[in-house]
Amino acid sequence: MIDVNYIDALKALSDPTRLRLFWLLLHVDQRITVAEALDVTGDTQYNVSRNLKMLFKAGLLTQQKKGKWVYYTMCEQSAPHCQALIDSVRYLPSESFSEIIERCVLRLSMRVNGECVVGADSEEWKALINKEKMDSV
Repeated sequence: MIDVNYIDALKALSDPTRLRLFWLLLHVDQRITVAEALDVTGDTQYNVSRNLKMLFKAGLLTQQKKGKWVYYTMCEQSAPHCQALIDSVRYLPSESFSEIIERCVLRLSMRVNGECVVGADSEEWKALINKEKMDSV
């Protein structure tokens, strides 16, 4: 019999947006909110929320509600086949994800005491992104 969770995980990671979110969580080694993921990916709130929930339902992420925020983080995997799946995503070429990791590091720098305090698409975020663009020119 085939492990259904393994099939769900493979299905979840077959979508490029979910794969990118999962890769990001593997590499930033932090929990992330929907608002932060929304700013990092530039996707809509509906799509980011739906994709994170699909990764959660597939057993790849955990979620924890803290105040008004729901934080998503990597789910500990002990089964060798699940760890192999995670490793296959971990070792994808980082060049394909360089922009998203830079945006994520920038977005996470807005936290206060390790907590998200700024909602999605805020004026603070827009100012920080515009400053980064100006600095890189």
